[in-house]
Amino acid sequence: MNRLQNLRKALTEEKLDAVLISSLPNVTYLAGFSGFTTMDRDAYLLVTKTKQYIFTHGIYKEIVAKTVKDFELIEIKREKPISVALRVIVEQEKIKKLGFEAFDLKVNEYDKLIKQVSKKLLHPADPVNKLRIIKTPDEIQTIKKACALGDQAFTYILKQIKESVTETDLATELEFFIKRNGGDISFAPIVAFGPNASQPHHVPDGTKLKKNSFILFDFGVLLNNYCSDMSRTIFFGKANKDQKNAYEAVVTAQEESMKLITSRLSLKKQIKGSEVDKVAREYLTLQNFPSMPHSLGHGIGLEVHEPPRLTPISDEELKPGMVFSIEPGVYLPGEFGIRIEDLFAIEDKKLIPLTKAQSKFIEL
Repeated sequence: MNRLQNLRKALTEEKLDAVLISSLPNVTYLAGFSGFTTMDRDAYLLVTKTKQYIFTHGIYKEIVAKTVKDFELIEIKREKPISVALRVIVEQEKIKKLGFEAFDLKVNEYDKLIKQVSKKLLHPADPVNKLRIIKTPDEIQTIKKACALGDQAFTYILKQIKESVTETDLATELEFFIKRNGGDISFAPIVAFGPNASQPHHVPDGTKLKKNSFILFDFGVLLNNYCSDMSRTIFFGKANKDQKNAYEAVVTAQEESMKLITSRLSLKKQIKGSEVDKVAREYLTLQNFPSMPHSLGHGIGLEVHEPPRLTPISDEELKPGMVFSIEPGVYLPGEFGIRIEDLFAIEDKKLIPLTKAQSKFIEL
């Protein structure tokens, strides 16, 4: 109920009478139920100053009635779609200013909605994501547990590495290990050998592992609705000096970013995501490596990517309760890619690492 209370405070601040929630992560955040699919629009929430409603289809009616206790359940059907059900409540509660998640609602959904509810009542709003950016201690603890399982998965996968194994073999092994140990994957694992690793989001394929190649892993765990995310790069064989230097540059870039955050926290100074990105990016370019094709980091929680963002243009301030990645990388097309990604939380005025798997250079 604290989440609903905080949302109602946000409604007052934004001068809204109610808000329609359509995005699945926000439905999960407020209702505490994660059984809806991502394939169809299975549920909406409506939160007013005094009441909260959940709209869903008959196939979910029984489980929602048992699980979601604090919301009034309204079944939606072909003959009574969400637009009609919503119009009834808007009229009953005399809602004059209704927020909606414009970033999530589809155009055809919006078109149907404004046929039932006056367009003048609707106002784009995003109050829930503003609440989700600051995690509670319980949320951080859940993410820590997901990270711990990810650490175990990394230890396990190192033992599965051998010549001629394929990228898809290792990606599958990672997924099975995580599922066998009580979790799920938060996204499809990335496993990239040698030149394939220069593509940050390479899709694992049948490429076979050869001696003297980098192996890049990027994977995450989904545990109790919360995600982890980590990247590690190891070397299969014996690395040369240039390859080792590239790896150490990535390690140092991450360390420089961490030092900036730690220093600002100790001095009680503002830390912007763009400043942290700049430190790592400039260090790597000074070492004559290309600028990263991606941001330095992102927030994480119910989704793998959520605010705050550590990008060159981010003006978001890093604050206590935030959980985010720091993931510098070096990518040389046709040669190799190296990325090290760890998750951190700001707790008790300190930068706390959540991923613990070793990041020192590994040669197998």
